[in-house]
Amino acid sequence: MQLFYQPNIDNSAVQFAFNKEESRHLIKVLRRKEGDTVFITNGKGDLYTAKIIAADVKMCKAEIIERKIKHRKMHWLHLAVAPTKSNDRFEWFLEKATEIGIQEITPIYCEHSERTVLKMERLEKVIQAAMKQSLRTYLPKLNEPISLQAFLEQEHKELKFIAHCEEEDKLDLKRCIAADKDVTILIGPEGDFSSKEIKMASNKGFLPISLGEARLRTETAALVACTAVAIINSGS
Repeated sequence: MQLFYQPNIDNSAVQFAFNKEESRHLIKVLRRKEGDTVFITNGKGDLYTAKIIAADVKMCKAEIIERKIKHRKMHWLHLAVAPTKSNDRFEWFLEKATEIGIQEITPIYCEHSERTVLKMERLEKVIQAAMKQSLRTYLPKLNEPISLQAFLEQEHKELKFIAHCEEEDKLDLKRCIAADKDVTILIGPEGDFSSKEIKMASNKGFLPISLGEARLRTETAALVACTAVAIINSGS
């Protein structure tokens, strides 16, 4: 099974056309022809089965045969993560978090951040490719980068946590999250959050958490947090 992404499909759609890039991929690379079946998602949890009715390399058209809900999220995991110095490592995090199952990602700029410029269009493509490769039908929301201070000023009604390396009593993440509960977790840069930033987050109700005894890289810490929430919700 190969999955395609068409964000504009909704329940009222009967026919649709692939864009030029995906039309070429379907007809030239995959050698699909009229009458062949394809699978499409709108990135909102819906899986559509469609039949090719016009095998045009510039505008392939298809007719929807069936729609079903494959992934409907009962919880919402939002990771606010400081971008890593290496673009490859941050892209790797986005890819794996999408495969594991995440709903929202916000890149945050902190006092110790090593990267302050991101190519958002490329990152969106990484997430889309990971969604299709893993046969997920929910496309995570990637927000525009924002400063940690500005992020903390936003309203967050869900369970709120911050992972940092300073010595203090911390909660075990696996013991303080529950199935079907929305969660937001702050993950800092390689140099960690500053003491000032940790205090700011604490004042906004973010509780300190431990992700284990080892000192983790930013992208590893983010994936550990993502996996912990996914495991708790896998049985719900």
